[in-house]
Amino acid sequence: MKFTCKCCGKEHDEWPAIAYSSPSPYLDLTEEELEYSELTSDFCIIEYPEQTDRFIRVVFVQKVIDSCQDLDYGVWVTLSEKSFDEFVENYNNKEFEATYFGWFSNYLPDYEFTVNIPATVEVNNTIGRPLIYPHRDYEHQLVHDFYNGITKEEAEKRINTALKNSD
Repeated sequence: MKFTCKCCGKEHDEWPAIAYSSPSPYLDLTEEELEYSELTSDFCIIEYPEQTDRFIRVVFVQKVIDSCQDLDYGVWVTLSEKSFDEFVENYNNKEFEATYFGWFSNYLPDYEFTVNIPATVEVNNTIGRPLIYPHRDYEHQLVHDFYNGITKEEAEKRINTALKNSD
């Protein structure tokens, strides 16, 4: 697709969003665990014997420092039961706005993940899916790249990797 850039006024090819159909923990479930779990395009609930994890789909926008466009990811974040229930209850309320604490719940290629990354989730139903912002003070390369940007070359590499993995 082509688009006219608001930044420079030139026509560009539009980058696709890199979307994940589920949170990473969902991919590790056994057949038995899948029976007690639920996944839709916007929500995921995983029932373990000792706990229940609740996830919502969000948008992670990566700044690209030498381009007029950003790289968008469709990722998942886990929320507390209270936050999840409030979000689900207000899902169709176009005037609903909220801010939640959550944990980034997808493992992106080119990053090492040993633990989840803490994040702020900003809900504004007038614009679509919530946005996620990793906590600035958390030491991780993904956080560094989010606040400092990545190059156009790196963004295109990530898109190409995602497109190859989706075949």
